[in-house]
Amino acid sequence: MRKRDIKFKITNAEGGAAFAVRVVPRASKNEISGRHGDAVKIRLTAPPVEGAANQALVGFLAETLGVRKNQIEILTGHTSRDKMVCVVGLTPQEVEERLGG
Repeated sequence: MRKRDIKFKITNAEGGAAFAVRVVPRASKNEISGRHGDAVKIRLTAPPVEGAANQALVGFLAETLGVRKNQIEILTGHTSRDKMVCVVGLTPQEVEERLGG
């Protein structure tokens, strides 16, 4: 699937944008791999052990979106594959463009 084919729901959050993420841990590489309902599906090489996948998700999103790691916060789903993420300092439109939407 090409990155341009990915559409998911991004909402305004205080000072930024929030969106749902479906994490697939222990993948062969870190990548955006499509949609899972209204969420963006992200494959990560990290295992879901002791917060490793959460740290990898924050690092991957920071690099992909061109922001600092401290601008990304996992709001809900710390121990789940389904998470809500907030990016401070970007509009929903900027997030969609940078994630390839």
